[in-house]
Amino acid sequence: MTSAVTTDKSARPGYGQLLRTPGAIGFVLPGFAARLPFGMLTISILLLVQHTSGSYGSAGIVAAVTGVSMALSAPVMGKLTDRRGQSAVLVPVVLMHSAAVSTLVALALLGAPVWALALAAVPAGASVPQVGPMVRARWAARLEGSPLLPTAAAFESVTDEFTFVVGPVLATALCTGVHPAAGLITEAALTLAGGLVFAAQRATQPKLHTVAAGSEEHASALSFPGLRVLIVAFLGIGAVFGGMQVSLAAFSNEIGNPGANGLLYGVFAAGNMTAGIACGAIAWKIGPRRRLLLGYAGLTVAASVLWTAHSMILLGALGLVVGLCIAPALITGYTMIESLIPANARTEAFTWLTGAVAFGQATAVTLAGRLTDAHGSSYGFLVPMAGTVLALATLLALRSSLAPKAPSRIINSSAGTPATGAPEVPAARVNERGVGHRVPVTVD
Repeated sequence: MTSAVTTDKSARPGYGQLLRTPGAIGFVLPGFAARLPFGMLTISILLLVQHTSGSYGSAGIVAAVTGVSMALSAPVMGKLTDRRGQSAVLVPVVLMHSAAVSTLVALALLGAPVWALALAAVPAGASVPQVGPMVRARWAARLEGSPLLPTAAAFESVTDEFTFVVGPVLATALCTGVHPAAGLITEAALTLAGGLVFAAQRATQPKLHTVAAGSEEHASALSFPGLRVLIVAFLGIGAVFGGMQVSLAAFSNEIGNPGANGLLYGVFAAGNMTAGIACGAIAWKIGPRRRLLLGYAGLTVAASVLWTAHSMILLGALGLVVGLCIAPALITGYTMIESLIPANARTEAFTWLTGAVAFGQATAVTLAGRLTDAHGSSYGFLVPMAGTVLALATLLALRSSLAPKAPSRIINSSAGTPATGAPEVPAARVNERGVGHRVPVTVD
């Protein structure tokens, strides 16, 4: 099996070159359409339940249950996708999600108690389609061994963050300008339509990874220490997303301008998207592990001063800085999966990271909602600070787990040694230069 893409090594990898990858546009566009609702889900639940219950704490509980359910189901969905195929998993999932969200909307409008809403939130969260990891898996399959792979990771981060620019703004506009339930109704409709179109793009799906008769089943992606460390880092990033969603909404209400919530969150996400574009265009000379540590340190410092902002202009500026610091950590973390996890477990690995963001977001929404109800929005901003500080401490303590191990290099299965025709790249060089710079040697 050979790499799906050959690149001119003298040319600098860029977004234009990436999008010229055969078949890329066919899954990138429907993939974006299917992911946009993800940026609408949590904030739509927050605004609807807060409207019907009058409590950010209650809204936070329902949103948190949704996030936890998604975090728990995402790795299972990823493993099934690796084995059964993307379309086979995605079609029933999007049908289930639209039905579950519709039920949640009906219960909220009927004035159901919080426990009933939380119960309905379980299937709504568990059925969130993992389109982002599926798109990343398609890129990994098409670009295996190519220097364009880090560019693809950056592009996907930009796409994710664009959904967090458009999603919250669209949801807020619908919930405040049309009807409190309009955000969730639109989310369900877009998930259904976008997911079915994406599932129909079968030509670019990664090949199934089946287990041969008599052979041992491959270990879960979670068995690799590097992934476990990245999960902690992504939990901290989720704490930033969740804490800011609640605290920005509360702050906007405190200043008497609820519509400012979408603007403030949009500025935060725009910073993230801008940094993501820049990260994908830079030819990095430092290794991914160092980039992750430096980027996360910057994120921790920026998130630690959010609680001091007491004006819309200052909060917008600080939110922009936090957004600028998130993208390098997200991009680097996703890029490192290629060197830490075997190809037959990467969709599962991506869903663990996506689930970690959701779980961190869910926890942060709950804590920030309680703190905001009791003490105001400034206390809600303490949650992103706490989450990033704890995650940074873990990254520093376990940073050795993020170095690719020599046995994980792809080898020729027939010879049992590095494939001939290409020089073996020392592990130290792989660690220093990062994913995508080693010689492509692939094996089925």
